[in-house]
Amino acid sequence: MLSKTSPLRIAAPRGACGALSVLLAASALSMSGAAGAADGIPRMPDGHPDLSGTWDNGSGIDFVQPKRLGESICVRGCEPKAGAASSASPAAPPPPNRPKYKPEFAAKVADLSARQVQTDPVLRCFSPGLPRIGPPDKIVQRANEMVFLYDDVSGNFFRIVPTDGRAHRKDVDDTSLGDAVAHWEGDTLVVESTSFNDETWLTDDGAFHTKDLRVVEHIKRTKDTLEWTATAYDPKVLVEPWTMNKRVARLTDEEIVEAAPCLERDIDHIVDGSHHTNPR
Repeated sequence: MLSKTSPLRIAAPRGACGALSVLLAASALSMSGAAGAADGIPRMPDGHPDLSGTWDNGSGIDFVQPKRLGESICVRGCEPKAGAASSASPAAPPPPNRPKYKPEFAAKVADLSARQVQTDPVLRCFSPGLPRIGPPDKIVQRANEMVFLYDDVSGNFFRIVPTDGRAHRKDVDDTSLGDAVAHWEGDTLVVESTSFNDETWLTDDGAFHTKDLRVVEHIKRTKDTLEWTATAYDPKVLVEPWTMNKRVARLTDEEIVEAAPCLERDIDHIVDGSHHTNPR
């Protein structure tokens, strides 16, 4: 048995090459531990970053940063321009980042957006889908797989993501979150998902997709933060691949809990189709 203070002893190797291999492996593990201590990133025994933890990503509304201005609450564009008087009007927010659709689908997107209250799948308790659901709220990392857990507006969701190099499964049904496999590129986890249904949106405001959707996520840990980006590929309807704005989640000790059942109660009581403009 080895301890943290005892030297590494190798009993009866089959040859010099066998002993050298074990020594090199032990050296690699030691180096990976040292690297983790140096950059502040916890690492697994194989040297890859440990993404495990509960991550505060704003639960899908982290773009809302309310500030009190007198009797009012400002949620967007609240900071005055540099050098401007405090009474100056707030700067206009940047245009929202939206997928670019082929011309023949523009009318469909506009119709879904105008009727978002009636047509948004999330408002009927469906999964937000990818990449709309955003980064995981909790990650459980094992040697050959990740478990992503989500606490979203329409409920709890999960994904099991193999990291052992396997290909996509051929025996799965199309789902809202798709079939995922992942690999490492340096310290960045790259997750590719396929086998989607067409019942979710890429983001707010009617951004529909087809069953040919493919989503590639990049997840990188920097000490106590998690950087997440996602790119959607759907050449049937999109002019070009669309990349969401980067999201940054922060490590927290506040655990996620079981969500209350999502029961849609408001659709039958709609007075009109008005809704807020979503700046995400």
